[in-house]
Amino acid sequence: MTAGADDVIELRDLRVSAFCGVLPEEIARRQPFAFDIDVHVDLAEATVSDDLADTVDYGSLCGLVSGIADDERFSLLERFAGRVAEALLAVDRVEAVTVTVRKLRPPVAEALGTSGVRIHRRA
Repeated sequence: MTAGADDVIELRDLRVSAFCGVLPEEIARRQPFAFDIDVHVDLAEATVSDDLADTVDYGSLCGLVSGIADDERFSLLERFAGRVAEALLAVDRVEAVTVTVRKLRPPVAEALGTSGVRIHRRA
């Protein structure tokens, strides 16, 4: 990693609707999910230049996650998070990512607010 290894672009509470789960009702209809994403990227140039070309456009990152949610299906939250991490790591300048995905309406009998996973991957 470069000098900016501690620099992070934070995306918080990105809401998407997706197919993810193994129960019949999860397979049949979309559910709400929320992502928290840390994108590790060297921001040294951008802090001086004030130029979008010297950073990673967080709007395009959000679009990438939204596209995956729209176009793909997953059985496990682990795979959903992993797929998002793979896509983000393919973006130029991205050195590492931490992806947290939460199922906002987990299908359990108990009063569970959310269920989720967090993974960290490096380029």
